Amino acid sequence: MNVDSIPGRVDTTAKGRQSNIGRIAKFTSQYGIFVFLLVLIIVSGAIAPSFLSGQNLSNLVLETVPLAIVTIGQALVIMTGGLDLSVASIMATAAVVGTSFSGLPIDVAAIIAVAIVIGAVTGLVNGLLVTKRQVSPFLATLASMTVLQGLRFAYTKGAPSGGMPHLLRVVGSSTWHGIPVNLAVLIVFAVIVGIVVHRTVLGRRFMIVGGNRVTAQLLGYRVDAIVIGAYVASGVLAAIAGIVLGGYAEIVDNQVGQGFELDSIVAAVIGGAALSGGRGTIPGALAGAAVLMLASNVVVLIGLPIQAQIVLKGVVIVLAAACYVQR
Repeated sequence: MNVDSIPGRVDTTAKGRQSNIGRIAKFTSQYGIFVFLLVLIIVSGAIAPSFLSGQNLSNLVLETVPLAIVTIGQALVIMTGGLDLSVASIMATAAVVGTSFSGLPIDVAAIIAVAIVIGAVTGLVNGLLVTKRQVSPFLATLASMTVLQGLRFAYTKGAPSGGMPHLLRVVGSSTWHGIPVNLAVLIVFAVIVGIVVHRTVLGRRFMIVGGNRVTAQLLGYRVDAIVIGAYVASGVLAAIAGIVLGGYAEIVDNQVGQGFELDSIVAAVIGGAALSGGRGTIPGALAGAAVLMLASNVVVLIGLPIQAQIVLKGVVIVLAAACYVQR
């Protein structure tokens, strides 16, 4: 007698297959971007041996850190169901501020303080527009981006001159025994924000607010304050990233950080953040930023023309998204 034909018998084979598929899907959901990053590193080393050289890896980290810092803030905003297009303009404004002071240590402290205030105020305005005036995040942050750009061009007359103070250049472009100094800045902010998001009640509230604001309100959460806080954090992190990037570039112009608004959104999303809100991780956001910068780095090393670089970067984004954002 065929045991499979016994009435009421559960098909354990089918259940086993479903269980395996579920485990694979869960693994892909949680770790897909890291697996993809590892594979991309291996492939890059195979097609461009100079990729794995110490000098290239050090330069890659130096270039990745500013985007990674911005992406952390962008991920926070996306987790609450918004997005921030003003980050690149905040970065450029912070970098311009860096050229407006002398190189004395007290002036470096003033640069950082002024830049943080600019980022925080911009984030506060963005958050208030989104929560109190019900302006869409796209329009609110686009308006802030445009206003900052206009103020910056008026202040610099379109052509800022001068470089960043020596101390900020050290932070942005120097290495210590081959390890980029700016990596320490990234680690500090990544650890702080990571603990808040993944180990505190506030972090869970970020996710709940992004997933369903009505539910969050019924639970008694201060939804507006949480959303505003995310935009303020994004603005502050963008300002810090602008200073770091300005230190790396050394000579600042009005285009510092150009394109980072979209790159940070892409990095956060391929790192697992949902544009609809309610989901995302800080490690995933960092991995997403690394994928973007690694793709740009390797196409330069193999000598592809700019058109091919753009196409290949797009292909990498699609593949990373397929590996991680399929859920």
